[in-house]
Amino acid sequence: MTAPAISVRFDDPVNANILAISEDKIAGFQRDPFGEISRLSGVEQPLLVERVQAMLRAGTIRRVRQTLLSTNLAAGALIAWRVPTAKLNDAFDYLFQQDPFSGHVVIRTTDAATPAAAYKLWTTLKVPQGYSIEKHCEYLAARTGAEGYRRMPAKCLFALGVGHTRRRGMSPGSKSDAPAEVTAVEIVQLDDAEWRVLTALKREFAPEEIVPDIWQTRADEASVSLETFYDIAEALDRRKVIGRFSTFLEHVKPVAGGQRVTRYNALYHWAVPPGREIEAGREVGRHHILTHAYWREAGAEFQNVNIMGVAHGTDKALLLEHKAAIDEHLASVGIPVGYTNVFWGGRSEIKPSEVSPIAYHEWCESVGLDPAAMRG
Repeated sequence: MTAPAISVRFDDPVNANILAISEDKIAGFQRDPFGEISRLSGVEQPLLVERVQAMLRAGTIRRVRQTLLSTNLAAGALIAWRVPTAKLNDAFDYLFQQDPFSGHVVIRTTDAATPAAAYKLWTTLKVPQGYSIEKHCEYLAARTGAEGYRRMPAKCLFALGVGHTRRRGMSPGSKSDAPAEVTAVEIVQLDDAEWRVLTALKREFAPEEIVPDIWQTRADEASVSLETFYDIAEALDRRKVIGRFSTFLEHVKPVAGGQRVTRYNALYHWAVPPGREIEAGREVGRHHILTHAYWREAGAEFQNVNIMGVAHGTDKALLLEHKAAIDEHLASVGIPVGYTNVFWGGRSEIKPSEVSPIAYHEWCESVGLDPAAMRG
């Protein structure tokens, strides 16, 4: 008899139990991440490993990797690019395919008739320590034909956790009992051994690498013993440069069986009075629908927006209801909003931003740039 096929649908009950934990509930560095997912999900580890391997091969899971708090490892910013319409898709392709330091690449539109509407290409950018983010942006602008750009570094983070499975069907206004915690952005200096471990740690896993003893080959890659690998990884975790161990789902594109995990990607904007950014960010960040919330200064063309949040969903009207609930909450706690808007994501691609100074030096040489000239 033929063995039954392994389900790779994200709404399969077993898979849904796994993904509700594995997307964004495994914080920091874990010596046995799949053991922890098994414990929290109630799915036995052999079955869990089999399902994650199958979903990764099928494309339901886009990647499995240890994430980093890269805002603490490299100078970073959200970049809004003003690119002529005729060059927009070519610029998108260039930033996604040829710039290792650009992560999220999204074409966004908004219904509001403001100067900000001309900024249709949005990216996240990390430039490794010792190098200039401004010089990198100038290089990218010249390569893509961008007529202008706006850099928006994160001053504080209030929410960071992409758990699409557990957010499906979430009611507008769902929020934590207390305001969100504040994560400051502080660059951490690493030595050579720490960079070696970090580089091995963050590389995404191929299906055949999804095994219970997941870190041994990465310790070998970093040229350290497994115990030393653990010690360095745990020290990096304490220094707040380790994010979460995660199985990432495809955000927008159809996955196995033609399913869509999400369809709409909303970037919410709020302008609150100067001096109240942290208070407002903590109130915005407590809302469970948000995968990201942060304080970024957007400038005059963006009506001095300073608080941003990102939400994903399959129903545009429902995402607007979530936004309205957040607006109502801000009003209820006495935080005035001078301006608010939504930028909707269209074409999008996501990849991890490279944060290694060694990789930046090598990239400069590969594109004919003098690494010394790109230093900050």
